[in-house]
Amino acid sequence: MKKICLSLLAIGVIFALAGCSSGETKRTDKTEKSQTTATSKEKSVSTKSAVPTVFIHGYGGTINSFGGMIQRLSNEGKTKKEMLITVQSDGTLNVDGQLSKEKDNPSIQVLFAANKDNEWNQTEWIYNVLKYLKQQGVDQVNLVGHSMGGVSSLRYLTTYGQPNDASVIKKFIAIGAPFNDFDDTANNQSIDDLLQNGPNTLASRYVDYSKGINNVPNKLPVLLLAGKLNENDMSDGTVPLSSALAAYSLLKTHGNPIDYQIFTGSNAQHSQLHENPAVDKAVANFLWK
Repeated sequence: MKKICLSLLAIGVIFALAGCSSGETKRTDKTEKSQTTATSKEKSVSTKSAVPTVFIHGYGGTINSFGGMIQRLSNEGKTKKEMLITVQSDGTLNVDGQLSKEKDNPSIQVLFAANKDNEWNQTEWIYNVLKYLKQQGVDQVNLVGHSMGGVSSLRYLTTYGQPNDASVIKKFIAIGAPFNDFDDTANNQSIDDLLQNGPNTLASRYVDYSKGINNVPNKLPVLLLAGKLNENDMSDGTVPLSSALAAYSLLKTHGNPIDYQIFTGSNAQHSQLHENPAVDKAVANFLWK
């Protein structure tokens, strides 16, 4: 009898273990199915259009400034570089490539030959680029600017708005752009207060934006991307976090749909932001999803 009881107990243990194993397998299958569904859904919401995205480099920038990001996004099938426009110091354009007008999320890289010139001249050059694109039949573009490229892009918007003779800006992304110059309000103002009320110390650049804000279409979606080296260093090593996010309140109050993301670590260093895969993802999600 004792042997029979031990045998039955052993069989019961085996079935119990088998039941647990089966339960774990089901949970794993469910998880895998869920992940597959999420991946399929993610792919399905990615959109392709013929609207070009114009990339504007920062102070002293070169073809490498946005070249890596465009190449990485191209490798992922999210965009296709179709044109390179070099703006000479007199405002004339050298154009390499041609827009296919296919729905491949085309990218246009803009280079300034005088890559250390002031933001007022850059604003005029952006206008020249968008006028040229309008002449080529391009009604809308996305605009992505790093550092001074973001500063000049917002100055373009606050100066010109959406002129009839230039391509309309559909979406705008600024990466590490010092909108309040290099003034850092972090010592006497929290980021939450900055986002709610704007900077409590105003640089002349920010004052100019405030004066021209009514020229900005208030339905233009905007994304601000900023970096900080660590929890104790509230800057990307060049641009204070409080300056990169300074325009948030101004644009939000104006009615613009606006969002922001903060990146932390060595890949959030100023010149590394446009080499950061997480920034790539943020740019792609905002533009093409």
